[in-house]
Amino acid sequence: MESEATAPLLVLIGPPGAGKTKVGRRVARALGVPFTDTDKCIVAEHGRIADIFAEHGEPYFRALEREQVTAALTGEGIVALGGGAILDPRTQADLHECRVALVMVDADAVGERIEGAKRPLLASGGVAAWKALVEQRLPIYEALASRTFDSSRRPMQAVADDVLRWLREEGVR
Repeated sequence: MESEATAPLLVLIGPPGAGKTKVGRRVARALGVPFTDTDKCIVAEHGRIADIFAEHGEPYFRALEREQVTAALTGEGIVALGGGAILDPRTQADLHECRVALVMVDADAVGERIEGAKRPLLASGGVAAWKALVEQRLPIYEALASRTFDSSRRPMQAVADDVLRWLREEGVR
């Protein structure tokens, strides 16, 4: 891993609804470091993700996402990537230089988390669409992950505590 001044302490990846943002915020707060959610950065600069998809399509969104990921990975603290950010081969290469936590959730638990959510790739298919996304992305998630945490049936704080324990084992204070 590069020096902590040029790379985040931790990057969180995983499928939609896994809890990357909730876990990341808690870990960052506990460590007293900045937290960046690349999806939130996109929304702040360009508007709702569902609207971007509807007006410009997925390739346009992925280009915006790549810009945000590049910026976030040169910062400090804790970074949560959108679920599909790992599809870009450049992002995959960048993540090989980072400590990466995969936050997973199973299909039974994710249903209520994504219900009614404004997630454009899941809009018409719900949990079935989510399962298809996860099936496609899982090999990439697993190849990039330094460690995996399951949020399916646990409070997000318990997952964050597990991540913090791991980071402390890694020498992060």
